Amino acid sequence: MSYFFHILYSNVIPLCTMILIGAVLRRAFDLDIKTLSKLNFYIFSPALVFKMLYESIISGSVLMQVLLYFFVSMALLVVVIEITMRIRRYKAGMRSAMRNSVIFYNSANYAIPLNQLVFVGDAFTMSIQIIIMMMQSLLPNTYGIYSVNAHKGSLRSTLRTIFSMPTIYAIPLAFLLRGFAIPIPQPIYISLDYVTDAFIATALITLGVQLGGMKWKIKFPDVLISNFLRLLIGPIIGFLVVLMLGIDGLMAKALILSSAVPTSLNSVLLAVEFDNEPEFASQAILASTIFSIFTVTMVIYLLQFIE
Repeated sequence: MSYFFHILYSNVIPLCTMILIGAVLRRAFDLDIKTLSKLNFYIFSPALVFKMLYESIISGSVLMQVLLYFFVSMALLVVVIEITMRIRRYKAGMRSAMRNSVIFYNSANYAIPLNQLVFVGDAFTMSIQIIIMMMQSLLPNTYGIYSVNAHKGSLRSTLRTIFSMPTIYAIPLAFLLRGFAIPIPQPIYISLDYVTDAFIATALITLGVQLGGMKWKIKFPDVLISNFLRLLIGPIIGFLVVLMLGIDGLMAKALILSSAVPTSLNSVLLAVEFDNEPEFASQAILASTIFSIFTVTMVIYLLQFIE
């Protein structure tokens, strides 16, 4: 029960508070959500990814194991999603929105503090979560952009959009500078701190602005299907993959926990930026964040039985 209240108090209530502020601002000032989404995609998100990777200490063996887990679990999750969408007979736009709401999960501002809580600030489990965060930052800026644009434009224009995303350059640059121990000048690093500190607030306010401008025609049962796949099927697949790959101990627990978190803000940012089912995406992330109070608590409880 203490986990339940800690997650509620430390994660869900602060997230919902910022979302509420965004909704109020939308009603009061009619904010331009396209501008907010561009700030997130082109400034705040790549800065956060770069800074966390630059400061992290990740061994090659851990990197390879986590990447193998990530790709196998993601492939299995995509299979489940595709089967579900065929049964539901979704159109192209809704297919990409549903897929994004499940495979993109909140690996940064939800999963990182959660990892610190559950594993008491363990450096090893945090390095695992940072690798997951890296991949969850790269996917929306590559595959995510492709999925929401493939049915609307040419491959050439979609690729041009993907290669305009700063995040895909921030990741190799961070590894390069860290690998060669190249220091970042102090004035630039201070500016980087300012930008990364603003990421979470700006992303959550963007979600609130989107929610505040909606007509609120609730998209049931699609939102519940998305939440079920993200919050329940996600960690179940994570558990099966660690068994399949023979991963155990702290690494297994950290990987399973990383797969149990709610839908990422990136799914909303993609939906808003490229006008692809923004109402569904916003409702899916809000609902999954609330339901995660119960599902994440359950996953944390079950982790004690993994050796």
